[in-house]
Amino acid sequence: MSSGTRPIVYLGSSRKDLQKLPSDVKDTFAQGLHAASLGENPVGSKVLKGFGGRSVVELLDDHKSDTYRAVYTVKFKEAVYVLHVFKKKSTKGIATPKKDKDLIEKRLKDAISHHKHYFK
Repeated sequence: MSSGTRPIVYLGSSRKDLQKLPSDVKDTFAQGLHAASLGENPVGSKVLKGFGGRSVVELLDDHKSDTYRAVYTVKFKEAVYVLHVFKKKSTKGIATPKKDKDLIEKRLKDAISHHKHYFK
C-alpha cells in the first residue's frame, strides 16, 4: 500500500454483495473504490443526498437493463468504508429505496464505531 492509499473496509455483507455482481459492474466498482482510496473522485460517483454533506458517495453502473450501486463513505481520512452494494429495484425513478437508505444509515453508524475503535 502506498502512503496515499487508505484501506477499504467492507461493512456487513457489502463485500459478499459486490462479489455477486456481474463481472463488468464488479470491475467498475473496484476501480472506483480504488480511486476513492487514493483520495480521488471516481468517474461515475456522486454524493448521496440525505446523509449530511459530501461524505457519503455512491458509484452507479448500468448493466443490461439493471442499475447497480455501491455506497461508501470518505468521512475518515484513515479509511474508505463500503456501506452497501446493491441492485436498485425501485420503480420510483432514481430515488434510493427506503430500506436501502435505512441500511446505509445503520452501516454509517457502524463505520463511525469501527473507526473510533481501530483508528483512534
